[in-house]
Amino acid sequence: LCPVPLQVDGLFIIGWMYLPPHDPHVDDPMRFKPLFRIHLMERKCATVECMYGHKGPHNGHIQIVKKDEFSTKCNQTDHHRMSGGRQEEFRTWLREEWGRTLEDIFHEHMQELILMKFIYTSQYDNCLTYRRIYLPPSSPEDLIQPGLFKGTYGSHGLEIVMLSFHGKKAKGTKITGDPNIPAGQQTVEIDLAHPLQLPDVENLRDFSELSRIVLEVQEQVRREEQEREQRQEEEEHCQQAASQPASPLAGEGAEGEETAAGAEGMTRDKAAASQPFVLPMGVISRNEDYPRTCRICFYGTGLIAGHGFTSPERTPGVFVLFDDDRFGFIWLELKSFSLYSRIKVSFQNAQAPSREAFDEMLKNIQSLAT
Repeated sequence: LCPVPLQVDGLFIIGWMYLPPHDPHVDDPMRFKPLFRIHLMERKCATVECMYGHKGPHNGHIQIVKKDEFSTKCNQTDHHRMSGGRQEEFRTWLREEWGRTLEDIFHEHMQELILMKFIYTSQYDNCLTYRRIYLPPSSPEDLIQPGLFKGTYGSHGLEIVMLSFHGKKAKGTKITGDPNIPAGQQTVEIDLAHPLQLPDVENLRDFSELSRIVLEVQEQVRREEQEREQRQEEEEHCQQAASQPASPLAGEGAEGEETAAGAEGMTRDKAAASQPFVLPMGVISRNEDYPRTCRICFYGTGLIAGHGFTSPERTPGVFVLFDDDRFGFIWLELKSFSLYSRIKVSFQNAQAPSREAFDEMLKNIQSLAT
């Protein structure tokens, strides 16, 4: 998955691939390069050209699969190859995608991950499938404007994440992926009903203190989920015993409304203020130029997995809202920090026709990844 806007330019329809800036500069503008071009001819005739590679436009093919989905195929894949073989292709890709050379990367594990990403992406350069992606709908109650963000993911480099709001939850869905977590997966989930009160800056430098706070909230969330499941089981048991629909348990709705209202009130109160922020000692950040003040923090979970999306699990973390265009996430188990910055490219006709259509799209892209 990757944003590929279509642009009509005279007698051409051009598909552009939008790429994040070089790691770790999340505030830099997006990069873009053409993927394919359709030359519109007379009498409803058109020619298709593949723009991938370094040898100029060449013969390609487009097929409409179904509504909101099409595929492209290159008919001259030799145009994608270089005379120096895969080694030259890798070094060229490294300069273009990472803005560095192999000699600049001293960490052996990082070299391995980058090579894996090159193999992962280059194997699909001759046949691609495109599906429509809607931008998330927004409402006045949202913490910030939802949308697309560039985020740091350690040795995987920068990736594109879609932030959307769903009641008392916010979700960060990967639009681009890596060999560990593929595109379409929910990389972070923010629990807006559980804001975190961070300690002062001096105590915040102590990772064990932050860990204690987060794990206490994690235990609270676990207890609340157990109580909710128990109430549901009791309600189902009552319904079966009475052989008729039972009225909602008193207090369940009220408790949920009170929790949400309390969180929203706290959000509004603290969104206008700011507090000092610093990463705890031992937490690794690809970008040290993160903001030193934040508005509010929430408990959240982040998805981690082994190579090939093996043994995926959700682990606790901290969502940090810096301003209207930047947020961060502290991965507690990994002791790492991701910084996200808003993509400010205007994508026309990308709004979802309804909330239901957007939710269905999220389900579809996640099913593709699994």
